[in-house]
Parts: sequence; C-alpha cells; structure tokens
Amino acid sequence: MILHLLIARFTPVKTIFLTGHMLWWFPFVIVAGGVEGGMSGIPLLILGAVLSACYWSFMPWIMRKYVWDATGDDSFLIGHPTGILSMVSGFVAKRVGNKEKSTEDLKVPENLSFFREISITGALVMFLMNIVVGIIAPVLVPEGGNLVMFAVQAGLNFGAGLLIMLYEVRLLINQIIPAFQGIAEKVVPGAKPAFDVPILFNYRPNAVIIGFIVAMITSTILVIIVNTTNVFGILIVPLVITSFFECGGAAVIGEGQGGLRGAVIGTIAASFVMDLLVGVSAVLFSTTIQNWILIFGGNDLSLWGIIGRGLGSLFWGI
Repeated sequence: MILHLLIARFTPVKTIFLTGHMLWWFPFVIVAGGVEGGMSGIPLLILGAVLSACYWSFMPWIMRKYVWDATGDDSFLIGHPTGILSMVSGFVAKRVGNKEKSTEDLKVPENLSFFREISITGALVMFLMNIVVGIIAPVLVPEGGNLVMFAVQAGLNFGAGLLIMLYEVRLLINQIIPAFQGIAEKVVPGAKPAFDVPILFNYRPNAVIIGFIVAMITSTILVIIVNTTNVFGILIVPLVITSFFECGGAAVIGEGQGGLRGAVIGTIAASFVMDLLVGVSAVLFSTTIQNWILIFGGNDLSLWGIIGRGLGSLFWGI
C-alpha cells in the first residue's frame, strides 16, 4: 500500500485504490501464483507487494477514459477486477457499436415499467436462473426444500442486496467523493479515488442487467463446450458472480462506447475472455486456490494471478 501511495504521489498516475476487499484479494492471488511458481519467503512477499501496488495504481488509470465516457463524470475511477473485461468490451464496442441507440432508451410497456428497476429485474433473473439450475442439478436444492420457493428466496435476497448496494453507492457519490477530494489535495494532489464497480450501475442500469443476462448465457454455453471437450482438463462452472459484477461493469463500458449493440457484443467478447482466464488460472492454481478461482476468477484476479505464477516460475529458487 505504501508503494501504491508513492506511485500516486510522485508519478502522473494519480490513483488511490479504495475498494477495501480487493486490497486483500490481489495480494492473495498473486502470492498464490508465486507459490505455484516455486517462490517462498521474502522474494514472495516482494512479488506480492510490487504486483499488487502496480495493479492498484495502473489498472484504474488505464481504463479511466472508458469509465469517464460511460459516466460523464471524471471525479472517480474504477478499482475492481472488471478491468480487463471492461477494456475488451469497450474496445470491441467502439468498433462495432452504435451510440445512437442506448440501452437506457429501451421502451418498456407502461404496465411493465416496474421492470426498469434493476433490483426487480435482477431478482427475476436470479429466480429464473435458480429454477433452471435446480432442474438440471436437483442436488443443489436443499434437502426437503421446494425448488420454486428456494428460487424465490434466492431472487428476493439478490434483489434486496442490490437495493442496499445501490443505496450505499449513492451515499458514496454524494458524501465520500467530496470528502476524499478534500483530503487528497493535501496528501496526494490531483489524485482520483478508485471505487468498487457498482458505482457504475446507477449510470446505466439497463446495461447492467443486459450484460448480466448476456454473460450468463454466453459463458454457460462456453462452459458446456469446454467441459464436454475437456479443454482445460478440469470441470469449469458458470461464473455467476463475475457475470454480474465484472460483466455488468463491462456492459456499462461497452454501452458508453457503442450503445445497446456495443453493450451486447462487448459483453459477449468479454465472456469469452472470462472463460479463458478462469480455465487457464484454475489449471495453474492446481495446488493452491483452484476452487476459489473457479468461483471468483475469470477477471483481473485470474490475469494477475497468472502473471504472478509466471514471475514465480521465472525467479524460482530465489
């Protein structure tokens, strides 16, 4: 963290990474990569510290223009492992999209207008997904439980969680950003805070839901293909968390670059990268955090873990 602050203070990269849990997760995966590569002791700690600081500093800064295009607000950055997926989405969307038609312009019949509320739509999507998964794999439904009620509860929990999260995002925008700017001007002049990806969701909520649905469909099809053909030699599972948060953010970025078409096609491209990253990283983390990366990977965590693994192998024996 000290190195990260020094980079912000003395270089043009003015990023302060404020997504708390990611300050733990990135050293975690990078150290795991180093262990897989054969490193240990002080060199391993140095690897984890340096790579983590580089990620916290440079990734939010690299994707800043995509974020500002999507939000119209240059007061903050995104500090979340959606980085590589969002940049893929933005890159593709800019070239194939059409800004004239936005996800937020989609017409919804008046009697269905409540579906424009992201928490309701998200709850419905989770309900349907749990129904499908429960039919395919009944063992996942609690013993003695009812599939429909289980799916209803899962959907309601998801929707309630979204409401709480979005309320916190509004609080963040209205109070924490101004407070941060006052402190930053004294410590790191010109620095911009990098926040968790849900801060994007209020700007283009339709894009988030579209991205989630597209990512789930695309990645599930890809998961079936790679598992059937045994591409990675291990069983890959659909990445629900990454599909919502990382690909939801990627869809917002894609929408900012190419409207509705950009959000859809950009998310499809990001989903391919997501499945590739989770498959490769799961193989490379076979003796450490394989199960963990199968749930939370397919994003910058996988990518930087792979980099850590490569550097660990390069400096093996130090």
